[in-house]
Amino acid sequence: MSGGTSILLDHVGKDFEMDDGRKVVAVEDVRLEIGAGEFVALIGPSGCGKSTLLRMLAALEQPSRGRVTVDGEAPEELSRNHRLGVAFQDHALLPWLSVEANVELPFRIASRAVDHARIAELIALVGLKGFEKARPSQLSGGMRQRVSIARALVLRPDVLLLDEPFGALDAVTRRQMNLELQRIWQEQHISTLLVTHSVDEALFLSDRVVVMSGRPGNILKEVSVPFGRPRDPEVMRSGEFHRLEDELTEALEQPGVAA
Repeated sequence: MSGGTSILLDHVGKDFEMDDGRKVVAVEDVRLEIGAGEFVALIGPSGCGKSTLLRMLAALEQPSRGRVTVDGEAPEELSRNHRLGVAFQDHALLPWLSVEANVELPFRIASRAVDHARIAELIALVGLKGFEKARPSQLSGGMRQRVSIARALVLRPDVLLLDEPFGALDAVTRRQMNLELQRIWQEQHISTLLVTHSVDEALFLSDRVVVMSGRPGNILKEVSVPFGRPRDPEVMRSGEFHRLEDELTEALEQPGVAA
């Protein structure tokens, strides 16, 4: 795992054309740098362009203005070389394949020899040892998201992009998955961008939290997270955690930061 990949969104803007011909500016003049091995969380109201920025990094959208690079290369180059790991809220597992087969899918898409040791290592890492032959319908929502994260990591990507991966889970399962993701990230140390609506999730997981304004999305505030790693859930009960949570929530409630 390289752990040495830096990400740059350089004064990026993105427009969308509506069915009636109107132009909507989704994001405008966003500049964000993510350092090598850094975990950054992006929060903001619905419709502010968080997922649009992530999709540009995933080479699924093109910027209308500005540029997006990863170590100086276009995201398309990383995507072609299978150096991007992406997990969305919808786990997108193939229902007819087992856990093992879903995790090995990126090898087949990349026309690479399947590394069975790597698959076994990741299935164990995400806590699914013993479920290798299970199908998605036999797993809980949290377990399906673990498979999705294992699949995103299997080709040893340089960048991990997470778009509300736990948004559909109940509060208790989501908290458990936050702990799992922290543990997995500490073992892999990949440059990571997490898009989330949850302020406490952002604070618990990241090195830095970036707040976006309402549409057109722009960066309103950045907060460096002072807690060391690994983080125990107890940190969420601390006065400093609550102070930062209030600071970020207040930023989200400022005029102009609305869905």
